[in-house]
Amino acid sequence: MKKLQILGTGCPKCKKLTEATEQAARELGIEFEIEKVTDIDKILEFGVMMTPALAVDGVVKVVGKVPTPQEIKGLIQ
Repeated sequence: MKKLQILGTGCPKCKKLTEATEQAARELGIEFEIEKVTDIDKILEFGVMMTPALAVDGVVKVVGKVPTPQEIKGLIQ
């Protein structure tokens, strides 16, 4: 099971990233869990200075932008 973490404070871009990530994972047909990390200190522990960000299994893959579901598929496979 993939652990997909959305790092951000809940801004509109964070919500779009969550939706795009869920869509990508569903289209791939993988088992996944989405975790929203909203605590600033925890976000900083990832080394992220700009949100939103996407981490896959604890590894940051995207920072400061909302990729398309197609782009996300390549990151979570």
